[in-house]
Amino acid sequence: MLHNYYGTSPLRKILIFCVKVWQDTMIIYCLLCITIALALYSLYLVWKAGSRPLAATYSYLLLGLSLGWFLYLYGTWVYLSIYSKYVFGGLLLLNMAAYAARKHDHAAKPTPRWKRVSNGIFTFIFIVMSVLYFTGTTGKPQRVALAFPFKPGKYFVLQGGKGLPTNVFHFSLRGAIYAMDIVKLNSYGGRAGKIFSRKLEDYVIYGDTVYAPCDGLVTRAYSNNPDNIPPAMNRGPKNTNQVVLETPGYYVFMAHLKMGSVVVREGQYVKQGDPLGCVGNSGFSTEPHLHIQVHTKKAGVPWYQGKPLYILFNGKSYLLNEVINAK
Repeated sequence: MLHNYYGTSPLRKILIFCVKVWQDTMIIYCLLCITIALALYSLYLVWKAGSRPLAATYSYLLLGLSLGWFLYLYGTWVYLSIYSKYVFGGLLLLNMAAYAARKHDHAAKPTPRWKRVSNGIFTFIFIVMSVLYFTGTTGKPQRVALAFPFKPGKYFVLQGGKGLPTNVFHFSLRGAIYAMDIVKLNSYGGRAGKIFSRKLEDYVIYGDTVYAPCDGLVTRAYSNNPDNIPPAMNRGPKNTNQVVLETPGYYVFMAHLKMGSVVVREGQYVKQGDPLGCVGNSGFSTEPHLHIQVHTKKAGVPWYQGKPLYILFNGKSYLLNEVINAK
């Protein structure tokens, strides 16, 4: 529509850019608002169930609890603070305690059948999604043990997991079903000084040094691409600053590094713990983070076409929205 109205004028480009920035920015606020609104609704459902006998309101209770558990696992709490997730969990438990202690109105009308069926369907969906959070949909993945690529601090898995549904964005990319996006948390449990910022320096992880998670040969290393100003991004296989390490059994790909920060060169052999570069926001990235994925090494096949491997950091696996306490 914008193209048809404004043609190829500079005004069209400016308007499209402004609309794109507004849309990407609003997505963050919308996701956070949806999380908070549904969290309040789950608390309301549990509270509502406590006003009548269990036989009359069990469908509301189950729906409220299953929705609450789903939000505890999948909610975008980190945009505000990861501690808000724990506050919500505490409120849900207190609500349950209040439910057990409240007096029930035995004269209240029973829940209509259509409502029980509707509540049951959504309860089933939330339970299945919560189970899949832990199990994934790819079966038992082949694992690879790496050292955590950062020095001590509190980090967070912004995207990750065992395929669908937790790693839905990476699942859509070639071979990245077990990839992880990692951000750093401040003392308030947020990944930035505010919910959204166009200043790269406001993001806690920006400029953090990335260290080699294993011994390996550097097969790709460059950092000539500029860092995007959030929420802009630049998609393309060569638009992200990156380092690829080759080991006897697998490749490790690390991306979105800061412009000019890569300190290794192709053909160089590095040891675990050697500095590689710094976290930036280059390529297909809306905010600073480290993207990491691992693939098995196979002769005659590009690194990204090898079998994807599920990453263990210092012997431990991490899922979506989990905190990594690096020591």
